Amino acid sequence: MESTQAAANTMPNTILIIRLSAIGDVIMASAILPALKSKYPNSRLVWLAEPAAASLLSDHPLIDKLIILPRAQWRALKQQKQYRALYQAVNLFIRELKQQKIDWAIDLQGLLKSGIWAWLSRAKRRIGLGSKEASQWLMTECVKRVADDPRMCSEYQDMAEYLGLYTQNFEMSMPVSESESEAANSILQAQGYENQQKFVVFCPFTTRAQKHWIDQYWLALAKRFAELNWPVVILGGPSDAAHAERLSRQISHTNTVLNLTGKTSLKQAASVIKQANLLIGVDTGLTHMGIAQKTPTLAIFGSTFPYTDTQCETAKVVYKKQACAPCRRTPICDGAFTCMWQVTPDMVWQQAKYVIKEKVS
Repeated sequence: MESTQAAANTMPNTILIIRLSAIGDVIMASAILPALKSKYPNSRLVWLAEPAAASLLSDHPLIDKLIILPRAQWRALKQQKQYRALYQAVNLFIRELKQQKIDWAIDLQGLLKSGIWAWLSRAKRRIGLGSKEASQWLMTECVKRVADDPRMCSEYQDMAEYLGLYTQNFEMSMPVSESESEAANSILQAQGYENQQKFVVFCPFTTRAQKHWIDQYWLALAKRFAELNWPVVILGGPSDAAHAERLSRQISHTNTVLNLTGKTSLKQAASVIKQANLLIGVDTGLTHMGIAQKTPTLAIFGSTFPYTDTQCETAKVVYKKQACAPCRRTPICDGAFTCMWQVTPDMVWQQAKYVIKEKVS
């Protein structure tokens, strides 16, 4: 306990932040970066992430070093039964992690797969957020995760407050570079976008079917934006391409649609979102990116507990509480997804008019 207290009272030279995945969580966790830099401007901030999430953090101005966890490469070596090569690769990674001379390790994921790296970093102070799966035994301190807190980024804000950081303006930090903006503009213009034209971004895709809004609802909403002469830009990942193509073909009958699904990097998608006049999305990382870029954003929630307080004036959650929600990963509706059917296009349209302050019917 004495050594932990001493570590807490010592100015950290190097702070390790661990949030390996997923995209939305990494975006929300980024709010801790400016809070840490504000209090410890001379400390090195090191972030450990898996490759998909790391692509968002590369060249971040507040991150002094980004370490990418090559989990997929290790898994491949294991599957190929190259155990010696696997041992050498993992051992090399651990040595390189220790060479960073970490003073504090902040585990924002709170799982064994993240906590083990805090412990292996040999940081004298290891603070875990809601640590479970026995990772709590690898920490010197644990911060309780408050269940179903309605504030967006609340768990990361709780960690920041525990560390004594300034949290009055606790905002996600995902800056977009000029080169990424130029690349995004080129992609938009190649798809027929006219410069300075207002547009809305749809982010309809996520990893779980129970979090998807209804396709016919997206079509009805696209018709309403045709009244504003706002084209629809669809964003998503490569795995969403087939679904996006079907949706864009249907939207094209009533509105101009630019389908960029699978055609941008995450950073380019962030730049497109930054330029948009409105983003409407489900519970997915790109929707959180809308809030991070301060783009007016509507987040449609159903099966997952919503952050009803976005802590952002231009971001609203559209949600209709059901007795069975939140069901998270275990829906009991046999695929009916009533929670998403109950959020109607008219409900979303009314919120959209409020957020963008357009006087339309």
